[in-house]
Amino acid sequence: MLTKNRVNEILQSLRERNVVVLGDVMLDEFVWGDVTRISPEAPVPVVDVRRESIHLGGAANVLANLIALGARGSVVGVVGNDDAGKRLRNGLRELGADANDNLIADEGRPSTIKTRIIAHSQLVVRADRESRTPVNSQIEEQIVARLKDALRDANAFVVSDYDKGVVTPRILAEILPFAYERVPVLIDPKLRNFNFYRPATLVTPNHHEALRMSDTEDHSDDGSHRAATVIRNKLGCDAVLITRGDRGMMLLEADGEPVYVNTAAREVYDVTGAGDTVIAALAGALATGASMLEAAALANHAAGIVVGKVGTATATAAELITTFD
Repeated sequence: MLTKNRVNEILQSLRERNVVVLGDVMLDEFVWGDVTRISPEAPVPVVDVRRESIHLGGAANVLANLIALGARGSVVGVVGNDDAGKRLRNGLRELGADANDNLIADEGRPSTIKTRIIAHSQLVVRADRESRTPVNSQIEEQIVARLKDALRDANAFVVSDYDKGVVTPRILAEILPFAYERVPVLIDPKLRNFNFYRPATLVTPNHHEALRMSDTEDHSDDGSHRAATVIRNKLGCDAVLITRGDRGMMLLEADGEPVYVNTAAREVYDVTGAGDTVIAALAGALATGASMLEAAALANHAAGIVVGKVGTATATAAELITTFD
């Protein structure tokens, strides 16, 4: 569906595009080690820690992927008044995000941290430090004001909803109509806010989310098609793209036939953050004027790169080009 020359054209155009992201920013902390014994206190492995690493996660990782592909952008989100919040601000600054710091401090909540302990490249346990309570009305007002200002210079808008309380019905009701009149609007959804994702250009649930949103249990290709049709009819969105793990993706535009995109992954080590990569690549491509199908193919290749890496990762423009003949 995409030639290397066309991919080059899209990525060259992307350097002049600006994408705004709204969502739950977080830190992904990884503790790497080895297991050589079982604890005498309980039947659990003892991990001998070898190293630790911290990466931007959630909506911040969507922005990291956009910048890795060559775009400009900013993320509007909420952090606590804590060390993790400072690390998020510093991480975005180091990333080269737009100069305006659109992370809003909320004294009443902690910054979200997901800690994964990994031994021999396998996840042993994950510990989350977070608040999932919706932000208060004063924070909502600040978020809407920041978004309206940022969207005036945007070429695409992404909502990265991790169900941590930053994306609320009120914010969606105020900002989606405003954004949809101006730029492509892409939603990485969660069930809690499902009925409020309107209007939107593209909604991108994974396979399990799509089945829950459409109240079906059919895991077949036909089941994915029916789920996408139900989601389109409920939300009135322009298109639905369902990510289906090792079965690739399924794109349904308007009233057309579904298009199935086979996975581009050669080896799968870790799916952490793959959804962030998918929606970043989709948004970047649509921001350049690429077709929905071209955007899906590009996102599929980008996801194939990051699942071949362990931990939260990004796909760079150079890596992406090498995956096309």
